[in-house]
Order: sequence, then C-alpha cells, then structure tokens
Amino acid sequence: MSALVTLRGAAAALLQPNINTDIIAPLVRGPGGMQPAGVRSEAELAQRLFGPWCYDAQGAEKPDFALNRPASRRAKFLLAGPNFACGSSRETATTMLKAFGIRCVIAPSFGLIFHDNCFRNHMLPLTMDIETVRALAAPTDGGAELVLDLQACTLTAPDGAAHGFDLPSFRRSMLLQGTDEVAVTLGREAEIQAWQERARRERPWQWLAGG
Repeated sequence: MSALVTLRGAAAALLQPNINTDIIAPLVRGPGGMQPAGVRSEAELAQRLFGPWCYDAQGAEKPDFALNRPASRRAKFLLAGPNFACGSSRETATTMLKAFGIRCVIAPSFGLIFHDNCFRNHMLPLTMDIETVRALAAPTDGGAELVLDLQACTLTAPDGAAHGFDLPSFRRSMLLQGTDEVAVTLGREAEIQAWQERARRERPWQWLAGG
C-alpha cells in the first residue's frame, strides 16, 4: 500500500551537501550506451541506488558506505545534507529510494523537482535545519529508530523528543491517502462546489449564462 501514515525504522545518514541525482540514480549501460534506469524491478532499482558510492570498480560492496552498514540495510529514513537531490530531473531518484525502503528523507533543503517527485511517489521530503539533522544522525548511526506520525505531523527522535512540522494540507492528503493530485482534488468536490456557488453570487459577471 502506498499510503504513508506512520513510519518507524532505522535511518541512514549522508550529510554532505549537494548530493545530486546522478549519484542517487546513476545511468546504466545498455545496448545504445548509457541510459536511465527506467522501468525495472524494485529489486534492481534498490540495488542500483547510489551505485557509484555503493560499489567498487569490481562491483563489490564498499563496507564503509552508509547504506551498506548492517544498521542501515533496512533504513526507512535518510538523513541528508543541504540541497539534496539537486541536478537533473530524473524521477528514479525517488523510485530507487522507495524501492530500497526509504519513505522519508530529512534534509535542510532539496532539489525542487525531487521535492515534488517525492510526494507523487508517496514519500515525505521533510525540511529540518542542519543542526537538527546532525543531532538525529548521531544515535541512528547505531541503529536507533525514528518514528514519523503524519497524522500528528511529528517526528520522534530516539531520545523521545518530538519534532513538529507543517505540511500543505493538499500534499499531506496525497501521502495519507496514497493517491495523486487528481484524486485528492476530486475528493474535494463539495468544497469546490461551495466555492463556485459563492463565487457566482459574489461575482456573477465572471460566469457565463448557464455555465
């Protein structure tokens, strides 16, 4: 199910700034040369995540890379540095993270296209200042868990401290319902109709006769 209501799990930390989508979702070699990852199985998408950092030239895992550490192999959260997922617009930057199991990325700022793609793929890009991100990273490096509650709009740290956050109601609805912009809009038919009726009364000249 795609809905994101609560999330509990380990976090991986990659706190360097300006990690771009070329690193997150590397191109793959095909018959016609280097190509985007495209439509592949979730297992393959997860395997290719952070490929240049995850594997050496022989294809072996680098044991010191964050996502290769035992505590992070089942990470649900990614703690990142400023301007995370800048660069190109490739949507696989989100689909690879989600295939790995990550549903929430916490960073001081994001590439704008990646930020939008997260909501469309039912992931939460959560903006927090770098000091808070670093504080969250310290205990989670040993496997301590974070807890996200999207109903309450809180992120609870391993020490029990709850960090509140705000989300636009439209995007929050997309995550809670596991749906897209069109479905959320259609679900607000009563609100739309009420607005139209009020607008017809207040500004009748804007509406065509019989419209």
